[in-house]
Amino acid sequence: MKFKDFNLAVELLQAITDEGYTTPSPIQEKAIPSILEGRDVLGCAQTGTGKTATFALPILQKLLKVQEDEKYPRKIRALVLTPTRELALQIAENFNAYGAHTPLKCCAIFGGVSSKKQIVKLQNGTDILVATPGRFVDLYNQNEIQLKNVDTLVLDEADRMLDMGFVRDVKKIISWLPKKRQTLFFSATMPNEIQKLVSQILINPVKVEITPVSSTVDIIKQSVYFVDKVNKSKLLIHLLKDKEIVSALVFSRTKHGADKIVKILGDSGIKAQSIHGNKSQVGRQLALDNFKSGEIRVLVATDIAARGIDIDELSHVFNYDLPNISETYVHRIGRTGRAGLGGVANAFCSFEEKEYLDDIIKLTGKNIDVVKDHPFPMQIFTIEPKETKQRYSSRNNANNSQSRITLSKKNSHNSSGRSPAKKDNRISSEKSPYKKDSHTSYGKKHTNSPARIKNGRKKG
Repeated sequence: MKFKDFNLAVELLQAITDEGYTTPSPIQEKAIPSILEGRDVLGCAQTGTGKTATFALPILQKLLKVQEDEKYPRKIRALVLTPTRELALQIAENFNAYGAHTPLKCCAIFGGVSSKKQIVKLQNGTDILVATPGRFVDLYNQNEIQLKNVDTLVLDEADRMLDMGFVRDVKKIISWLPKKRQTLFFSATMPNEIQKLVSQILINPVKVEITPVSSTVDIIKQSVYFVDKVNKSKLLIHLLKDKEIVSALVFSRTKHGADKIVKILGDSGIKAQSIHGNKSQVGRQLALDNFKSGEIRVLVATDIAARGIDIDELSHVFNYDLPNISETYVHRIGRTGRAGLGGVANAFCSFEEKEYLDDIIKLTGKNIDVVKDHPFPMQIFTIEPKETKQRYSSRNNANNSQSRITLSKKNSHNSSGRSPAKKDNRISSEKSPYKKDSHTSYGKKHTNSPARIKNGRKKG
């Protein structure tokens, strides 16, 4: 199938050619005809499958027809809600690229920056509005947004919007929209909360599912390194010395952790920048631009910020911290291998993260190759019992509270006790289960792995 088979306007076909596209991706081939027919669509697909063009091209096609028929004043006719600033900018950029040969206008509004310029754009008129929920609600309450002409709603990365706590804002926005409209719903995963929302807002939708929710991209080479938490940064530096790693996206569980990784890499002569929610919009965009241009080859990100990263040729993904939600791992590694290209996904797993790795294996149904031949093999095979932590924390809290009574009665009930550092229980390298072979596979059949070790001894 070719894009011309969708009977798209000449202006859109020209823009598609300018962008270098020749044939539609699977999700585009399955969903675009239904969207052009005016049907509600539920799309479930991994990142890098061409979701933006899937809804952008039909929306532009519909708006071109309306403009020709009615010569309407420029009002918001299509609304796209997305979770992050980066993703909002990326979607708006794509709309403007696909509509480059049309008079249609698209603008994006998002938080983290002054709203003055965004308000000016709204007052000048726009056909398509891309927005993050929080900023949209803010400007709507200031009467800067009119919704009576909206006939198409797109919810993109819906699962992440729920993860970020936007569900209340999303439902509020939906209640403000005209009842008669077309709704396009896209999500990388389909948890129960998403399915419930789908049943509330979609009418007899066409479901398009390109890959199963739990499947990982087969062309991505996945590996796991068992390494102690204290040695993860050393291992990362060691691996990044490989010049074949052209571009690396490193995932950190926390914002503070992301900044710490950047500092450690910088101290070792490796240029890197971080991108997360505490960064200003200017700072986040600068880091992303530097990464795309090759000014830096390492970008450290949290999961939320990474939703706006759209890079066609990302060679490596590093799971510095394994996610506690298995679906997030699938989404992370999907950052490489985009548009059918290959890629490498490496995971660092400490003993306390082993259960996360087990959950990932269970979800994907696939073993992950274990790399044993590296200079920082796992040596810690114990986790401090929770009871010990709780007893110490309670005692420390009590002591801290007592010491603060002399300063202020008001603060006497506060506690900020800290758990002690984890006991450094180690086993010698002679007892390491990874001494003989340098490479194996971790999964259900891998019995000589950390999954079989507890308190420094093998089970059985």
